[in-house]
Amino acid sequence: MGSFLGHLLPGTLFLVVGIWHTWCSLVRYISNPKSFRVRVWNPVPGFDEKLKYLELYVIIIGSFIDMCIELLYSTHLKWFVHGMLNPSHMNNFEHGGMLVMFFVFGLIALLSEKTSYLPLPEGALCLIASTAFSAEYFLFYFHSTTHQGLEGHYHLILVILIGLCILSTIAGALMPTSFPVDLFNGIVITLQGLWFYQTAFTLYGPMMPNGCWLKGDEIACRSKESEIRGLLLSNFQLFSQVLGVLVATVGAYCFTHSADSHTDLRSSHTPEDG
Repeated sequence: MGSFLGHLLPGTLFLVVGIWHTWCSLVRYISNPKSFRVRVWNPVPGFDEKLKYLELYVIIIGSFIDMCIELLYSTHLKWFVHGMLNPSHMNNFEHGGMLVMFFVFGLIALLSEKTSYLPLPEGALCLIASTAFSAEYFLFYFHSTTHQGLEGHYHLILVILIGLCILSTIAGALMPTSFPVDLFNGIVITLQGLWFYQTAFTLYGPMMPNGCWLKGDEIACRSKESEIRGLLLSNFQLFSQVLGVLVATVGAYCFTHSADSHTDLRSSHTPEDG
């Protein structure tokens, strides 16, 4: 069983990276459609060298902090019992292993960009990112086999969204000039972050469906009807998030296109020197 904070922290990381990826994908395509290339991460333009790699720093530092919480704070350093891994903290060890993969991806991408020791093409970085998503997928897929009822349904949706992240990241390596692939990757990462939030607030927070409650390490419901109502509510929540992200993406596209058009118009009306 997870916790509110255990879902909120990774949700924040995915949400920030997903929104940034979606926005940068739109801006890069509208600015120059013919030279568009898929990017697994996006630099911050117009700043010094340190802020340029802000996204990679967010991935590295964010995953490291979350990893420390899972492996140090949550376990209270009680990793072993009678010479074996502490069975009461296996959930924390699993989550820590997943976070290590995203930490490694961020570190490799940063080394590839800033040094000459590990020069990797964008396609290779896409495949490394897909490996991190794959580790997350297998963790929640097998980990979620013990989840039943309402909790299992929320984690099943999460597994599906992670699977879409894997496919879109691999597709980015295979189709390096595809704007739809790059944009879809940003959208599904955003949705994954939102669903982490939704899971936290529903299963461990104030949005628990009527007739259901958190009982120890399990979600209990008063009746089968209450559980079904909770399942239907989760489907509506997912639909609302998908619709909201799509509307926001279309709105961002229109805004960016309009701003770019006005910039081009002002440039074309700039009087020539002399």
